[in-house]
Amino acid sequence: MTPRLRTRLPAARTAAALAVIASLTAGCGAIPGFSSDEKEPVTVMTWAPENTEGSNAPGVPAMARAYARWVNNNGGLGGRDLKVITCNEHNKISGASDCARRAVDSEVAAVVGSYSQYGRSFLSSLEAEGIPFIGGFGLTDDEFTSPLSYPVNGGQVALMAGNGRQLAEHCQKVSLVRPDTIAGDDLPELLDFSLKEAGRPAAVDIRAKEDVNDFTVQAGRALDAAGAPVSLATTLGTEGAREQARKGCVTAALGDRTPTFFDSFRRVREDFQEVQVSSVAGSVDQTAINRGGGKSGVYEGAYVTGWYPAAGDKRWEPMLKTIREHAFNDNRIDPADASVQNTWVAYTVLKRVVESLGDGTVDADALTRALNDGVRVDTGGLTPTLSWRFEDTIAVRDYPRMVNAHVWFQQVRGGQLQAVGRESVDMTDTLEQTI
Repeated sequence: MTPRLRTRLPAARTAAALAVIASLTAGCGAIPGFSSDEKEPVTVMTWAPENTEGSNAPGVPAMARAYARWVNNNGGLGGRDLKVITCNEHNKISGASDCARRAVDSEVAAVVGSYSQYGRSFLSSLEAEGIPFIGGFGLTDDEFTSPLSYPVNGGQVALMAGNGRQLAEHCQKVSLVRPDTIAGDDLPELLDFSLKEAGRPAAVDIRAKEDVNDFTVQAGRALDAAGAPVSLATTLGTEGAREQARKGCVTAALGDRTPTFFDSFRRVREDFQEVQVSSVAGSVDQTAINRGGGKSGVYEGAYVTGWYPAAGDKRWEPMLKTIREHAFNDNRIDPADASVQNTWVAYTVLKRVVESLGDGTVDADALTRALNDGVRVDTGGLTPTLSWRFEDTIAVRDYPRMVNAHVWFQQVRGGQLQAVGRESVDMTDTLEQTI
């Protein structure tokens, strides 16, 4: 069934139903409770993995439902109720495909703010039915190539380029621990370009298998490359040697395996001079910092590059108010979690796009047209103004759908992620030169 036929059928059924109602009301008067001014609800889907042994993002569907309660209690989306269907993709290719099929069967207007590392397995199904994918978490390259994907962040590539620029300000030497995968192979180039721009040497590239549970070997190699052991600094007997050792940095971008790496790092680190640690959003968040010991843990002082402002920034107040009033103490929602923040931004986009349609039909085709025609979305300073016309995209090879390459520098202080600077850093020029 083509997208055009799929969207016409409900309209035909609605027209027939209205004709019957009109004939009844002609002879019997108005039907109680019926209003021709009532608008159909906007139905969307949000999916993420929950209760798995691997990656989990339970805050994503929970935030989507809280958003729906908030918006429906405040007039809806342009006067329309928002209906959110959630789906557990179980961190599996088959699970992501199943969620996409359910979205098609439910005739959703869009898939919004979802989290999955299996973009290829679900985007083809959405494309076949003309369903837009708004504000995915940016885990896969496919989210930046599909013509029906409307990303709100710069994905892993923007984070790594930004991380390199952040570390260049503080580190004389850098070790990068990253997945031994095809996607992981792109990360050193992005980090190194920013380091070299600042006159720093390239990072030492340390690969790690995705499924390991102990990173002791990689942690030892990273420390060796980033700074001299205590014994060597002591042997050299100079404060300069000690200072040189202190200025090494270890950054890790292993996704949900990053806390496991830093646990191994913590056990190895005691034999070395102080070496600064670092990571990016999606690999380290406030929850990981809390579990890692807070201000007494391995992350204290860590440099972190994210897509959005720190959780304490006043620009998050509308989201925090929504969580307080409509999440009903749902402990799955951590406002400092990047996936929760991304879901809020994605639904902000949906709200603006639906409102731009006025009293017109709201379905997948209408949302896609509005997005492609240049509707502009103000996210309250959480991102630059977003728009997805061809002229709004960034000239980044292999990422033709990217429209936002801004990142935010943060640092862990007193066990809390805090902002470094008041504004975002635009990595557009760096990305356009490197990939």
